[in-house]
Amino acid sequence: MFRKVRGVTNEDREPLTGNEQRILQLIKKDPYVSQQELAEVMGLSRPSVANIISGLVRKNFILGKAYILNESEPIVCIGGANIDRKYYVKDSLQWSTSNPVTSTDSVGGVARNIAENLGRLDMETILLTAGGTDAAWTHIKESSSLYMNVSYAALIPEMTTGSYSAILDADGEMIFALADMDVYEAITPQYILKHDRLLSRAKCVAADLNCPKETLQLLCHKANQYNLPLMLVTVSAPKMTHLPEDLNDVTWLITNREESEASLDRKITDNEEWRKAVTRWLEKGVSNAVITDGGKGAMIGNEEAGIYHVPAVPMENAVDVTGAGDAFCSAVLYAWLEGKDLPAIAKAGMINAAETLTSAYTVRENLSAAQLQKEMEERS
Repeated sequence: MFRKVRGVTNEDREPLTGNEQRILQLIKKDPYVSQQELAEVMGLSRPSVANIISGLVRKNFILGKAYILNESEPIVCIGGANIDRKYYVKDSLQWSTSNPVTSTDSVGGVARNIAENLGRLDMETILLTAGGTDAAWTHIKESSSLYMNVSYAALIPEMTTGSYSAILDADGEMIFALADMDVYEAITPQYILKHDRLLSRAKCVAADLNCPKETLQLLCHKANQYNLPLMLVTVSAPKMTHLPEDLNDVTWLITNREESEASLDRKITDNEEWRKAVTRWLEKGVSNAVITDGGKGAMIGNEEAGIYHVPAVPMENAVDVTGAGDAFCSAVLYAWLEGKDLPAIAKAGMINAAETLTSAYTVRENLSAAQLQKEMEERS
């Protein structure tokens, strides 16, 4: 049952958030209260409550009930969590001079964004990432904790939390971007092995290519060891070198046209070449492969169902493209876990990406499982 941990003083513990304090008081009143009962009292989802309980266990305020820990099958997201800085150029960009812009700051990172999307879709998620002990990490932690468990992050005092700075034109299209991601070198195989127990009971793992290559290779090994579904999400053409050599244990690979061209050393000039590129990923051992191409949609396939082209969902009033790819990946994973067929899986991804394009936020605030279902029915 839940009980006080012996030999641990208040000085040894990390401070509690407001939600953690409330749940701790509810547990003290009824040590056998279920996660669902706590969720109903708190007005939160059950996965959110599970994340909070995991934090209380890690902070040594409680010992977890076996049935609560065993019933938990989280999605473990591994990779980037950073600050997104977006600069919107008011007129045409002029080089070698000062350009008038408007700007916004928000939390981002591919793995973190996927985790928030999944959290909003009522899935229990745990984020494994690395950051500094700075104000940027504090902001990420405070903004993310409602949707995922961030308590397992590796914090490196001498490093700076990752940041991504994008220059966007008046239509929200990215002109170029700068990424300070050196801290993710701390997502080492040793760090992953330290949290091997999380992987052993995970529903699946979604990792981005901000992780070092040797870490991704270890995750492939763990996927085989634990019969664990593994999704790899690419982040840029230069980081395609992080992709493991052996992809036979990769359940999902989601990449875009430029990244696939760089890794496969072939140009995708038309739908036929696009389809051949998906086939090449499948031949390399990936169970399900996706290549996206912005407004042209996505090509998705596996050996059993074949290869489908899914057009992009037309949306007016797009704000910017940041986060749309992560929204696509998370909805694909969600729909697959829900047992949808391949066309429906791709459609869920396209709809979530399109709706995210119209939001000023990297992860749209109106996302929920019910909302995504409604949007899919409206476009059926």
